[in-house]
Amino acid sequence: MNLISRLSILVFVLMVSVNLMAQKDNKFGHIDSGKLLSLMPERAEAEKAMQTYTAQLENELSIMMEEYEKMATYIQQNKDLDEFLMNKKMTEIQEMGQKIEQYRIDAQQRLQKKQEEILSPIIEKAKNAISEIAKEQGYTYIFDTSVGVLLYWPENSDDILPAVKKKLGIE
Repeated sequence: MNLISRLSILVFVLMVSVNLMAQKDNKFGHIDSGKLLSLMPERAEAEKAMQTYTAQLENELSIMMEEYEKMATYIQQNKDLDEFLMNKKMTEIQEMGQKIEQYRIDAQQRLQKKQEEILSPIIEKAKNAISEIAKEQGYTYIFDTSVGVLLYWPENSDDILPAVKKKLGIE
């Protein structure tokens, strides 16, 4: 073996050793972020705000549906309208049906946007508290067990939920 090969092997072994030593110093923790979010007092306010907003959207849709049904009933009860009026009413009811469908799509998008708007500060607050606990207690990694992707974590992994709850003032 030549000198370059020996040095390459030595460098490789040193790199692997340093990497293994660094891994031994890692401290792992986990938290169920879904549970944390459900315990935060702001969550109840957010749910109320979402329920109110959803009710407003549903009310508007209900009004549109009533108008649609009135138009449909009018057409059914007045089958003796001349062709021009019948065509006009049929066009109006089709347009109303399209408006209702578009409203449903728009309402769904608005609902998602509102949910993000309402939940973002709560999620950010939780993330900040998790980060602070991780730094304060020297964690290298914190895994989120609520998403169901983490199927195993080492026994030396600490659940930091109690510390984060304390940081947030949640009993």
